[in-house]
Order: sequence, then C-alpha cells, then structure tokens
Amino acid sequence: MKNYSKLFSLSLMVGLSTGLAVSFYVLLTRAISLALYLGNPEETIPKLPFLYVAFITTSSILTVNLIILNNEKAREYGIREIAKALEENRLTFNLGDLALKIVASALSIGSGFAVGNEGPSAAIGAMIAYRFHRYLKLPRELLKVAIGVGASSGIAAVFVSPITGILFAVENVAYRLIRDFVGFMIIGSFSAFIVALSFLTPLIFQFSTGKLVRADYLGLLLLFIPILTISIYAYLLLRDRVLFYLNSIAVEKLTPFQRALLVSLVGGITVAFLLKLSPFSGFSGHEVVEFLINGKFHIPLISIALLVILRIVANAVSLYANAVGGLFVTLMSIGALVGYGFGEWVKSFGVNVEPFYFAAIGASVFVGVVMKIPFTAVVLALETTYDYNVVISAGIAISVVGFMTNAVFEIRKGFLRRREEKRAEPRGGPAD
Repeated sequence: MKNYSKLFSLSLMVGLSTGLAVSFYVLLTRAISLALYLGNPEETIPKLPFLYVAFITTSSILTVNLIILNNEKAREYGIREIAKALEENRLTFNLGDLALKIVASALSIGSGFAVGNEGPSAAIGAMIAYRFHRYLKLPRELLKVAIGVGASSGIAAVFVSPITGILFAVENVAYRLIRDFVGFMIIGSFSAFIVALSFLTPLIFQFSTGKLVRADYLGLLLLFIPILTISIYAYLLLRDRVLFYLNSIAVEKLTPFQRALLVSLVGGITVAFLLKLSPFSGFSGHEVVEFLINGKFHIPLISIALLVILRIVANAVSLYANAVGGLFVTLMSIGALVGYGFGEWVKSFGVNVEPFYFAAIGASVFVGVVMKIPFTAVVLALETTYDYNVVISAGIAISVVGFMTNAVFEIRKGFLRRREEKRAEPRGGPAD
C-alpha cells in the first residue's frame, strides 16, 4: 500500500513536470525555427539564399553532434532501450542530461532536419520519471512502471492526446504490467495533457462526421491497401539505401570530432538543398499532416510524389547526421502525403471523395505498421479525427498492410538467403 501511494504521487508529479517540460521543448523548437529562418520557414526559406540556409543547417547539426560528443545521453534513444538500460544499471540521467537533450532535439528539428518531436518527448518523460523514482526511493522492480508513466506522459503532452500516450507506453514498455499499473499511466497522461493543453494546440480533424460511416470509403480501402503496402515497402527500401550509401563513406581513420564534422557537413548541406527544393521536405512534418488532413491547400499529384521522395531522403539524411528526434510524426507526414495523393488520384476518375480522409488514414497506417504500434496508431486516429470513416479504415488497413509487408520482407529474405547459399556452394556443385 505504501508503494502504491508513492506511485500515485510519482504519477501526478511526473505528469505535471513532463507536461511543462514538453510544452517548453515544443515552444522552444518553434522559437528556434522562427529565429533561424527569420519567420515562418515555409514562407521564408524559398526567399533566403542557399548559402544562408546551408549555414543554418550545417552549423546547427554540427552543434548537435558536438553536444552528443560531449554527452552521449543527449542522443536519441528509444523508450524500450532506455527502460532496458536503466533496468540493467547501464544508464543514469541528471537534469543536465535532460537540458542537453531538449536543446539538441529543438535545434535539430528547428533547423529543418526531418525527425519528429515525439521520441524526445517520451524520453524526456522517462528521464523525469527516473529522477522521481529515485527521489521517492521506490523499489527497483517498479522502475519500468515509472518509465511507462513517463513515456505515456511525454506522448500525451506532445500530441495533446492522453489516450494515445497511454497506449504508446503499453505497446513500448509496460505491456506486461497493464493489469496492475495502467491506472498510474492514466494519472500521468491526463495530468500531462491538462498542462500541455494550456500551451500547445492538439491536431484536430475539422471534417469529422462522427459515427456516420460511408460505404464508398470502405470500398476504396480495398484499392488503397495495396498502394499503402507498396509505399511502406518503398519507404523502408529507399531510406535504408540512402543510409547505406551515406554510411559507406570511409570514416574508419577519422577521429570522433572529424567524423562529427563530416556528417554535419554532408547532412547540413544536403538538408539545406532539400529545404530549398521544398520547405515541406524537412522539419518534423506536423504542419504537413495538419494541412493535409484538413484540406488547407491543394497539391498536384506530381508534387505529392516528389514531396514523398524528398521527405524520405531528408529523414534518412537526418538520421545519418545524428539529428535528435523520433520517427512518429515524420512517418505520419509521409503517410498523409501518400493518402492525400491516393484521394486526388481517385477524384481524377470522377469519384466523389475527400482526399483529406485518406491522408488521415495513411498517416495512421504508416505509424502503426512501420513502428509496430497498431493500437497506438488506431487510438491516435480516433483522438485526432473522431470519425469512424478514418478509424475503421485505419484499423483494417494497419492489420492487413502489416501482414502483407511482413510477408513481402519474409519472401525477400528467403530469396536473399537462397542466393547466398548458392554463392557459397563449390563451383562443381553441391557435395554428394
């Protein structure tokens, strides 16, 4: 009973503290972006000289890499990795580490690198939870519960969506502890949500029809699912190819500082070039998602295809350059573009549909399948849109596309394995 009362206090303190910290982090990111690009980047970058943009991206990511060289804990870690490292006593955090992580991520995203702010937000919550866990002297076996509370609070704050935060923590950390400890995640998530709601604006679908389900949207899902499967496969393939090419650059003989300088120059100049092609190719992608799911502007099909490629390349380059951030929002933006493009393509045949519905579905499917968090993705679709046309379609598509994508990769792995086995055989053929 004593530990439960301490867990209640921890949940409340973590939720409130994380709500404030994440709100500060998001607002700092926006302030850095406005300051570096002399206004709204989507409007100012096309007018700024390339050398100026390249200087901003390169100097910013070099600063981030120098921060990481000085303190490895500022690097982006997944929540599962953080929980495991803390349990094995391999990782500890202090307030200085937390401050550096916030600065490194805000500078990465604010300068235009294509990573999301949800990963650092969850990690910020985890760091805060770890400190409160030590302060309250809770047993070590409750550390993963504390991390789950922190992670859910971070996601609830950054998306201003409490239920999404809870499901994220359950799928990433605390799935075995759901029965006994989900109540504390609810406290943490809702308290973080209440604080964040005072500073941040939630992502809202303006065209919700609630529980009114249109059969034509569900019918078109049969055509949309193969396109989503191909798009996800293409994303993973292109991202990995770009990363493989960039990582093939010889770095064995370089000192850590020289390597940081190299990846900063390559990453900074490349991202600057991509931003000049289109400001929407960089940054977290939150604006892209908001614009597309609410039909704020019309994008030609050819521009959508180009923007999908640019965002995938920008994401790969950002990961190579050690930009501090996650994949959640970036994946949402790519999925939203694919979905919006599908809607525009269908409309070109005279079918009466609204592309922003498919943008919302695509955003959820990309997150759920690529990050393997289907429940979180469905709940995010629910909390964002409150529209059954999106939620039902997203749930079905996540399940089917996930299965199809895994099947494609299993077939490909089997083909590669058989090819390697043939190469390993003696020239005279297999031995008798």
